[in-house]
Amino acid sequence: MTCPDKPGQLINWFVCSLCAPRVCKLWSSRRPRTRRNLLLGTACAIYLGFLVSQVGRGSFQHGQATDRGPPNSHDIFKVPFPEIPLDGTLAPPESQGNGSTLQPNVVYITLRSKRSKPANIRGTVKPKRRKKYAVVASVAPDQEVLVRPSLIQQEVARAADAKVPAYVQGYLTKVGERPWRVLQGPRGSNLQQPRAQESNIRIYSESAPSWLSKEDIRRMRLLADGEVASILPAISKSGTRLLVLEENTSGSVPGCGPSPCGLLKQPLDMSEVFAFHLDRILGLNRTLPSVSRKFEFIQDGRPRPIILWDSSLASASNDSHSSVKITWGTYQQLLKQKCWLNGRVPRPEWGCTEIHHHEWSKMALFDFLLQIYNRLDTNCCGFRPRKEDACMQNGLRPYCEDQNSVTLAHVIQRKNDPRHLVFINNKGFFDRSEDNLNFKLLEGIREFPESAVSVLKSQHLRQKLLQSLFLDQVYWESQGGRQGIEKLIDVIERRARILITYINAHGARVLPMNE
Repeated sequence: MTCPDKPGQLINWFVCSLCAPRVCKLWSSRRPRTRRNLLLGTACAIYLGFLVSQVGRGSFQHGQATDRGPPNSHDIFKVPFPEIPLDGTLAPPESQGNGSTLQPNVVYITLRSKRSKPANIRGTVKPKRRKKYAVVASVAPDQEVLVRPSLIQQEVARAADAKVPAYVQGYLTKVGERPWRVLQGPRGSNLQQPRAQESNIRIYSESAPSWLSKEDIRRMRLLADGEVASILPAISKSGTRLLVLEENTSGSVPGCGPSPCGLLKQPLDMSEVFAFHLDRILGLNRTLPSVSRKFEFIQDGRPRPIILWDSSLASASNDSHSSVKITWGTYQQLLKQKCWLNGRVPRPEWGCTEIHHHEWSKMALFDFLLQIYNRLDTNCCGFRPRKEDACMQNGLRPYCEDQNSVTLAHVIQRKNDPRHLVFINNKGFFDRSEDNLNFKLLEGIREFPESAVSVLKSQHLRQKLLQSLFLDQVYWESQGGRQGIEKLIDVIERRARILITYINAHGARVLPMNE
């Protein structure tokens, strides 16, 4: 009798050696069969039957393994794999080198990996906007304050209307607008607006765009956040108002001398803000800083453009609002003479002014992109005007037959710098179709500034305009956010392509104009 070599066979042999003699002795002895002996014999019989079945199954599998044919000939006799869950928690049996399979004795459990938190990349997260906490200043009984009618009682409003100064009623009230309410005391005036802790000029990067100087940013913040000390009358048919932004320290009546002032215009003039940023991006630097702003003392609550008042501007005549009077015919003659070009002093018979020849090229390019006609084409002779245009309102359209006698308007210089122009009243028109563009603005121009043309050709005009206009939060939101700003830029880009085509077709030169 051979000794079994496996642990399972050893156990079976030991049990059989104990149970077999016991069963034979129970059945062969003459002792009474008690219940204990009966149960023990039954258990041993069941176990012997189980061993016989195990021996038969093992011999069958051993015979199947020895009688093996080609791999594909006995697929139907193979023992199938146990069912594998769909989630992959149990791996299939591994195949051995001899073709047999090994039943797995290890259960592989797939654990869900812990999601890692995304990295916080600098510059991709918009900074948290802080809430604005307005500081409500106390108003003394002897101060004059502009407030909205909804904030005061009707009796006080009626009493205030009777005390409004004549110049305030004349320049602060326009046809179609509800008048401002003025609370006036015996002496002095104070139109201070609560200062916000956060500026309306938002700069999230370390520095402002390169085309805006530090002085431009300082003036923009002054216009957007400066306190309004008083209101001064401004002689203008469009209802323009002049605001003194900071109280002067001399103790006299506030004025636009030592204190900075801003020219407050109507909501329809919001294109002045776009014109300022376009001017800086093109490298012309001829417009005055302009921002959009809301005022608590204006009833409608709509944002309005406010433009920096420059006291160094030369005085203008009442009819043309220009520091120098020039007709269209004289203007075309000046373009031919090229006054002050390359430092050449013009002859007296040429009729030149102190304005440099390159200034007209910059003005023509700027006015064409924005379709500004109130400087070079005041009578709207180069396009089909609408009833809302100023030339139609003033009845100037029929005077286009004698164009040489038409006077140019808004040609402004500085007192200390008569060679260069300052672009004022830059109200542009974005709704003018491409088949109705005013090419009269480009008539007589044979040179264009290289800095501006290079930007128009560089395919970066849209990116720069978005980056620059984003600084003015009030203007950005008033135009409908990025979607509205994109529509305005689309118009300028189409006009830029038309301008480049015009330059190439007419053989105009592109020159550096940084004299």
